[in-house]
Amino acid sequence: MVILTSVLTTGALTLTACGSRDKDNKSGDSGNVTVTIGVDAPLTGQNSATGLGIQYGAQIAVDDANKNKTVPGVTFKIKALDDKAIPATGQQNASQFVAEKDVLGVVGPLNSGVATQMQQTLASANLVEISPSNTAPELTQGKNWQTKKVRPFKSYFRTATTDALQGAFAADYAYNGLKKKKAFVVDDKQTYGAGLSKIFKEQFAKQGGKVIGTDHVNTGDRDFSTLVTKIKNSGADILYYGGQYDESQVLTKQLKDAGAKIPLFGGDGMFTPTYIKTAGKAAEGDLVTSIGVPVDTLPAAKDFVNTYKAKKYPGDYGTYGSYAYDATTAIIKAVGAVVKDGKLPSDARQQVVDGVQKSSFDGISGKISFDEFGDTTNKQLTVYQVTNGEWKSVKSGVANPK
Repeated sequence: MVILTSVLTTGALTLTACGSRDKDNKSGDSGNVTVTIGVDAPLTGQNSATGLGIQYGAQIAVDDANKNKTVPGVTFKIKALDDKAIPATGQQNASQFVAEKDVLGVVGPLNSGVATQMQQTLASANLVEISPSNTAPELTQGKNWQTKKVRPFKSYFRTATTDALQGAFAADYAYNGLKKKKAFVVDDKQTYGAGLSKIFKEQFAKQGGKVIGTDHVNTGDRDFSTLVTKIKNSGADILYYGGQYDESQVLTKQLKDAGAKIPLFGGDGMFTPTYIKTAGKAAEGDLVTSIGVPVDTLPAAKDFVNTYKAKKYPGDYGTYGSYAYDATTAIIKAVGAVVKDGKLPSDARQQVVDGVQKSSFDGISGKISFDEFGDTTNKQLTVYQVTNGEWKSVKSGVANPK
């Protein structure tokens, strides 16, 4: 654990406490002080399509800041670490970011389960963390968030809204939009999937629907024959799945192949072209909820989308790329507020945390600001449905849980 207690001279602090001079830095030439922004996400294996979208969304933000000299005297660079969607690996990555004094902020992780293992480590070093995708309510509002909200870590923020809203939004659309009355609910037993399914079940029942069956899968499963038979025989008219695209894209294909012609409805962890590509025609009619509105429809995100495509970056920018861009920009702006005469103070990390809390700017995904829990004030959500082999938005709005 690195504790910044240096009492060196101001000039030396510029070199040692939080920034370094690097004349050979290749990220840009906007200044002599180099500040690193860490990115933690699954860059290989499970969930890597969306993880890579986060990495390169952050990279474009840094490139733009360097090109535009957003913070005079400071050059930003990205250090991306692969957590492989494994909580323990995310915690190791957090320790690595803490130990590297140039790191003044972290963007990520993708998975809420990984975040639970990173928060304490980063908070202990006053190192700000902004996730573009974590949706588990307890990350910002505590384990008892449904009865008494208490913020666990003041260094943790997110530009994604929570499952409390997302699950309710899906339940409302399933019951009132699709007119579905009987749901079978499955989750992958992970923090994100189990939490999302729990909220969907509660809200679907409150709407007047009936949950006629529940089950669980393991991450990495590929044979769902027993589960498919159970769902088919249940008489459900919709399957709600809490988890990522890796398993659901296989489950929906096996479900349709078995003759169960019901839609699979999931959360933003499924919202990727990879889901449709893998499931093929079986994905037609399936649905997801995702944060915000379609990035391709946002005028402010036009340059971002064009840049991502022009550079042929891997991964899916449409899911969390713009939210990673805005999370990175929030850190960059906070760094800009603490730089004095081209120098960084010894408590730069703590000041960046405070600066992020005060964030208020127009991002490419919408207005960026945070409430007292570190949650985004942007509560917009969208339901997408697979239509002719593509995700098409069918409803946008703000969820209002009963």
